[in-house]
Amino acid sequence: MTTRTGTAAAADGIPAPGVIGIGLAAVLTFALAQGSWQWFATFIGVTLLAVMLAFQRRAQWSPDIRSPYMRGLVAYSLVVGLCVAIAVAPLLQRRAWLFPMPATRDDCVLVGRYTALQVEATLGNLASSDGAAVAFAQQDQARKAVAECLAATTTLWLPVYGVGAAVLVGAYAWFRDRARARSGEAGQAAVRRLTQK
Repeated sequence: MTTRTGTAAAADGIPAPGVIGIGLAAVLTFALAQGSWQWFATFIGVTLLAVMLAFQRRAQWSPDIRSPYMRGLVAYSLVVGLCVAIAVAPLLQRRAWLFPMPATRDDCVLVGRYTALQVEATLGNLASSDGAAVAFAQQDQARKAVAECLAATTTLWLPVYGVGAAVLVGAYAWFRDRARARSGEAGQAAVRRLTQK
């Protein structure tokens, strides 16, 4: 009794781990795009990226833009870009040096200050009874408002980072696969010359 490999199983219609990773990446991206980006998103993005790199197999290299190789390369690059975007989203939200719109961070700070004022106005006369509790509530709500504001802007910019990563990965994979294909052809030509002598 023979065992079937993962490649054969995928060919028979059973989803390979790489295909499952693609589906999970798409679903989790939509789920995590709501609200503030948390560090768990980085873990998810890195895990999905590891699944893709471990199990993805591309077709034989071909310069034809309509070939199965090019279709697979485009899909592979876009999914890797998606995983990278998920992984770096919390860092983009929290680090100004990575953020593409510095002025937006200032606007989000203003949103936080406005939220703190709203909290104080909502409490009205109760604000004077426990100043420490009111201050904590103001800081907590202001922090959440700033985080949500930054997360919303980060989500808008994630496609830029994802596409950039996809282009870099696609170009690297294409040149590497082309070099391997040419090296293989040269080796086969050398073997043919030796056998003809």
